Amino acid sequence: MVLQLMTERWTGEVSAVTIGAAAKDGGTRAYSIKIGGEKSLPCLFKEGTLPNKPQVAFEVFDVAPNDWPNEVLKPYGKSVNDPLEWAQMCVQDFKARSLCIRLLGAHPDFGNKSSEEEAQLIKKLLEKVSVPLIILGSGDDAKDNLLLPAISEAAKGECCLIGPAVQDNYKTIVAAALADGHCVIAESPIDVNIAKQLNILISDMGLPLERVVINPTIGALGYGLEYAYSIMERARLAALSGDKTLASPFICFVGQEAWRAKESKIETLPEQGIIWEVLTATALIQAGADLLIMRHPKAIEKVNRYIDNLMTNDRTQSSK
Repeated sequence: MVLQLMTERWTGEVSAVTIGAAAKDGGTRAYSIKIGGEKSLPCLFKEGTLPNKPQVAFEVFDVAPNDWPNEVLKPYGKSVNDPLEWAQMCVQDFKARSLCIRLLGAHPDFGNKSSEEEAQLIKKLLEKVSVPLIILGSGDDAKDNLLLPAISEAAKGECCLIGPAVQDNYKTIVAAALADGHCVIAESPIDVNIAKQLNILISDMGLPLERVVINPTIGALGYGLEYAYSIMERARLAALSGDKTLASPFICFVGQEAWRAKESKIETLPEQGIIWEVLTATALIQAGADLLIMRHPKAIEKVNRYIDNLMTNDRTQSSK
């Protein structure tokens, strides 16, 4: 007797979001990356198509980060003092296919750079590197209401992914993205209902859900990863069951969370932080993460290899 595994057939699918505009699309990026588009739960190729593999972006700050452990700073050397040099190193030396620039220096407590200064930085960055960009604000809602529209205009036509848009400040950011042709990160505090409501509010302003990426906010290994996993799983099940308001790809800030863990900062165990980042990332991929923002080049290399092996092996199995 031959036993066959039961398969689920889903009625819904996750929206496919394109980041980066190449010349044919009116931008200057060397290529675009596409995330989402799943018609099945992660890794279940026999149940539906998973057309776009998860992407990993290197994280770069506009100012030298003051809370990164030495182990994660070491590969970048003095380039962390110059965001343009840092970005170029990620692309040329570490083969980054996309970059996430965090404009922490605009935060009132970390330099209070003006919107004009940061807009000039983004223009220079677009000239320096040709990969798709994810652009994050300072983390201060009041400042980001001024900052992100200026950044959006500076990168007009490049189809960047900008944010975060939260319930308190989504209107200004969404309006800027609509005007300048960008996608938006919708951030919610580990809550399916809030994520859904925010997507509805953004959609009501006229931004298609195909230009929205959900940041569900996550925890690292040992610091709430299981709960984050369950929230992502619930949202993905709803999306595949036909709920279009939750059918957006996920972005996960893996490096930020993994290198906060005290276990990743033990100087006598320098490889442990890399392992912490890798394990956090691979678990989230299995939860449905589409875009991972990471920090250590060695961790990124390992996760990219994991993604390639996972996609190749699973597709081979699904064809048998």
